[in-house]
Amino acid sequence: MDEDRLISERRRDTGLVQPPRRDTPLSPLNILPWALLGAALALAAFFAWRAYGPQDYGDPLATSLIAFEKQNQLTVFSAQLAPVVSSQDSRYLGLVESRQVAIIPARVDYRLDLSGMDASRLEWDEASQTLDVTLPPVEVGRPNLDEGRAQYLREGIWISRDAQDQLTRDNTRLAEEQAVEQAANPVLMELARSAARDAIRQNLAIPLSVAGFANVTVNVRFDGEPAAP
Repeated sequence: MDEDRLISERRRDTGLVQPPRRDTPLSPLNILPWALLGAALALAAFFAWRAYGPQDYGDPLATSLIAFEKQNQLTVFSAQLAPVVSSQDSRYLGLVESRQVAIIPARVDYRLDLSGMDASRLEWDEASQTLDVTLPPVEVGRPNLDEGRAQYLREGIWISRDAQDQLTRDNTRLAEEQAVEQAANPVLMELARSAARDAIRQNLAIPLSVAGFANVTVNVRFDGEPAAP
């Protein structure tokens, strides 16, 4: 006994403490901070998934309408034309006459007005994952005349500055009218409609794919055309 007491006193003097003889369980107060930390991490992971994880909008019509809202006017095609026009000018009771022939390059843009697109122009078939889109007619824009590259041929004994200016104004007006007529021919209009169909399909493919409709088929037609079979 004296020996054990001596050993114990020596341990106290040296600062050594005997290890406990059995494990002591953690109290609820020790577990609580770790549980709160785990819950906080779980909530942070959930909100991060909601913010940055994959989104499924679930409504292809709404997704398509959002895509249309981003662009009210869409240029789908452009044609380069070269109207050949002529005009005449008569002055001094017909004693002085002149004539001018002009070749004026022109560019005409074909546009779609998408400002009126709404759900009535869209039809979704869930079974076949097909979206039918009905577009308004393609519109022919105002010709952009490149008078800097125009070529002129003038005829007349004497052409005054006023007569030349009048001939040029008349030819510009005629070239604009002729460019609109040329742009409206069936071949160019069909090219413009084909380009419009391709543009709409491409513009809808990305937002629909992001919304979870990767294998969707988009059928595009214009007012008055029959629906796809």
